Amino acid sequence: MLGKLNIKPRTEQILERALKGPISSEDALYLLNVTGNDYNALLITADIIRQQLVGDEVTFIKNWNINFTNICSGTCGFCAFKTDQNHQQSYFLKVPDMVKRAKKAVEAGAREICIQGGLHPDVDAYFYENILKSVKNELGDVHLHAFSPMEIYYGSQKSGLSIDETLKILKEAGLGSMPGTAAEILNDDVRKVICPGKLNTSEWIEVIETAHKLGVPTTSTMMYGHVESLEHRVEHLSILRDIQNRTHGFTEFVPLTFMHQKAPIYQQGLARPGSTGAQDLKLYAVARLMFHESIKNIQVSWVKLGFKFSQICLMAGANDMGGTLGEENISKSAGASYGERTDPEELIRIIKDLDRIPAQRDTLYQHINPVDY
Repeated sequence: MLGKLNIKPRTEQILERALKGPISSEDALYLLNVTGNDYNALLITADIIRQQLVGDEVTFIKNWNINFTNICSGTCGFCAFKTDQNHQQSYFLKVPDMVKRAKKAVEAGAREICIQGGLHPDVDAYFYENILKSVKNELGDVHLHAFSPMEIYYGSQKSGLSIDETLKILKEAGLGSMPGTAAEILNDDVRKVICPGKLNTSEWIEVIETAHKLGVPTTSTMMYGHVESLEHRVEHLSILRDIQNRTHGFTEFVPLTFMHQKAPIYQQGLARPGSTGAQDLKLYAVARLMFHESIKNIQVSWVKLGFKFSQICLMAGANDMGGTLGEENISKSAGASYGERTDPEELIRIIKDLDRIPAQRDTLYQHINPVDY
C-alpha cells in the first residue's frame, strides 16, 4: 500500500512494521528526518494507527486552570511566567480564593480543576494538602489534577518529607492525578542549559514512578524546539515508553512546542525560535508510532498551536484536544497568542469539520461520551 506513494525502501519497511507494533528508537530517529513523499507517508501511517487504536472520536474535557502564584524561585530559562515577590505584577492567591474560583468553574460545568503554581518560598507539601482538602470539602467529587513533579519535589524538600510521604499525604487529601510537566527534555545535558535549577532526569522519573506506584496517574509531556537535538527527542520518547511499560500510569502524551517569544534563553541567543510546523507533525506522528498501545492518547495543545494547526495535528496521529481551560497564564506569558480558554463549541466545530466524532471525557479517559451540539 505505502509503496504506491513512491517512498524510499527503508521508509516503507519501517512504516509497514509500524502498522504491526511499536517502532525502535533508531527507526524513530530516521523518520524524524524524512521529507517529501516519505514525510507524507509517515503522517498517513500515524493516522491509520490512530484510527486502529482509538477510533474516530476526538476527545476533550471541560476543565479550569488555577495558577495560584507567579512568584517562583526557579531559574528556568524558558519561563516568562515567574516573578519575584516584590514585582508589581506578582500575586499569591489565598486558599479561600482558590476554592471560590474552583466552585465557580464547577458550577459552569468543569469536570476537572487543574492547580499549579510557582515555587513560592512559603509553599510546602502541607500547603498543597490544604488546597486539596479545602477544595474537596467544598466541591466533593470534582477531580483535582494538580502539582507538577517539580512542585512535588520542591514541596517535599520544604517539608522534610520523602517523595513517597508527600504523595501519600496529597492523595489522601484528594489528589486525583498529576500533570506530567517539568519534563521538558529528559536529558541532563539539555536540562543544564534550559532549567539548571530544576530536578534532574532521574529525580523526575522518581516522582512520576512513585506517583504511579501509589495509584496517582499522570500525563506525560515533552517541551521541544529550543536547544535539543532530534536524538534528544527520541531519547525522551523512549524514556516515557519505558516508564509506561513499567507502571502503566500515563494517561496521555502532550507535545508542547517551545514558545520562544519571551523566553530568556531565546532572548539571550541560546535557543532556536521553536519548532516548525513540519517538525511538529513529525513529532506527533513518530510518537504515535513509538507508543502504539502503551500510550493511546496523544493530545494537541491548542493554546500553543492555535485551532487551525491543531486540526492538522489531528490528522497526524493525535486524538485529543485537551481542555477548555481557564486562567491559563503560563503559555500566555511565554508568548502564546491563542487565548486562555475556549468554549466547547469551538472544539466541536474543529473536530466535526474533519468528519471525526467530538466526545467529552473525564481526566482519566474512563468515561467518554460523544456529543452533538
